[in-house]
Amino acid sequence: MQEEKAKLILITGTTGYVGGRLVPRLLEAGYRVRCLVRDPARLLGRPWVDQVEIVPGDVLKADTLAAAVQDVDVAYYLIHSMKSSANFHERDLTAARNFGKAAKSAGVQRIIYLGGLVDPNRELSEHLSSRQETGEVLREAGIPVTEFRAAAIIGSGSLSFEMVRYLTERVPLMVCPQWVYTRTQPIAIRDVLNYLTAALDVPESAGQAIEIGGADVLTYGDMMMGYAQARGLHRVLLPVPVLTPRLSSYWVHWVTPIPAAMAKPLIEGLRNELIVRQDTAQKLFPKIQPVGYQVAVQRALAKLDTGDIETIWSDALATSQGDITPVTLTTQDGMIIELRQQVVDAPPEIVYRVYTSLGGARGWLYFDWAWRFRGMLDRMIGGVGLRRGRRHPKEVRVGEALDFWRVEAVEAESLLRLRAEMKVPGRAWLQFESKPQPNNQTLLQQSALFAPKGLWGLLYWYLLYPVHALIFSGMVQSVAWRAETLQRGGDLPDDAVKAAQGQRRWIGAGLALAFGLLLLPIARRWRQASA
Repeated sequence: MQEEKAKLILITGTTGYVGGRLVPRLLEAGYRVRCLVRDPARLLGRPWVDQVEIVPGDVLKADTLAAAVQDVDVAYYLIHSMKSSANFHERDLTAARNFGKAAKSAGVQRIIYLGGLVDPNRELSEHLSSRQETGEVLREAGIPVTEFRAAAIIGSGSLSFEMVRYLTERVPLMVCPQWVYTRTQPIAIRDVLNYLTAALDVPESAGQAIEIGGADVLTYGDMMMGYAQARGLHRVLLPVPVLTPRLSSYWVHWVTPIPAAMAKPLIEGLRNELIVRQDTAQKLFPKIQPVGYQVAVQRALAKLDTGDIETIWSDALATSQGDITPVTLTTQDGMIIELRQQVVDAPPEIVYRVYTSLGGARGWLYFDWAWRFRGMLDRMIGGVGLRRGRRHPKEVRVGEALDFWRVEAVEAESLLRLRAEMKVPGRAWLQFESKPQPNNQTLLQQSALFAPKGLWGLLYWYLLYPVHALIFSGMVQSVAWRAETLQRGGDLPDDAVKAAQGQRRWIGAGLALAFGLLLLPIARRWRQASA
């Protein structure tokens, strides 16, 4: 067995929800693990990063895969598209074909793939069809494939769970179209991981398409009511005869953190029942007894209560601006840089702790309502808004979402750089640096950086400059004040921080509203021009 555990395992999709949780399980089981990622920096901050081999590569670029698959025994393929972009189906198949060929050339013995649960006798949505065809393309390479097929995955931070959670928490009377009453068989993330890891020790699973599901067959309506029961909420479902997937996705877009572009393929897949129709999983893995939905919900809520969330659905690199390669900000031509700095009577580690705790439930310390207003405007034009929150209330790591930002760089006790993922006519960053000074002080530098795109980008920047000047000035002061308070041994509730720094509230409110109304038509015109 020890010889088997010495196998080298390759994991793709490591920055995604399932892949990020599979890595520590395989390490704990004694396997050697290699991770294929487009940007290795996005794994920084993971507690297991120094225990794995990281190889850069992109499944859409065949010539980057040779090093990743070399000497690999088994490869996990955990890549698929969720956004309903025009060419996502073609991209999925190209990626799978490239990976299959590279794995075959390198002598990989088996591929383990996590696909979607389908009804083979019914017409599939484009998303589920792509998931199924991806498995077929992987098999065409001539390598034995173990394909697990799952419906909704329930766990802290999972896409399906977050949709149910936010809809149930925020809407006492839920208008429910037909898809809410379609039966599905959700499965706990822990059981998915159990199947994925157990397959390594069950050679009979090679060449099999294995349907997996939890102990309960439910509708999404049942899932919402089950969540409400777990949270002690009273909720009422109101059936309606017509609400298309597109309209439903807009509803989900506004009520939950999930963008319409991701909600639409998820909802379209629910026009057919997604339930397990074969007992292959039970025969091959008799020791795995999947739990029911309520147990999965209780586990997820327990993780949320403690803040112990390994991965969330927004960890995957999917944004309203597409996949953007990080840039070197100091050499970017045409960059507008708005720098503010202040000496703080606190050491760098405390200042760092304050600005890396921004966002999520804590908010942004100064004129937080204005940030929410900006998030609302972003949702109105199809952006991600503020509802993604943050994975952990205090910790940040490269690659994860933080409200409508993406964490682009983290340097312990010295730097945090956030890249904007709200819809803007250009590219924007917000950066904090804490530089040590004499007498145990810190120079706090806050930079707002913007690379405008065309005329609309310049108009956007200069029209919003008065609002930015007010908010960013207040923010740097709030960060400094909070750090100095912590250094003195005190701690302030977030509400007290916001109240104490809100002396210019009404001026800011008028400016934010006026310039927000100006921003909306500009953003719409920019969106039309760039479409």
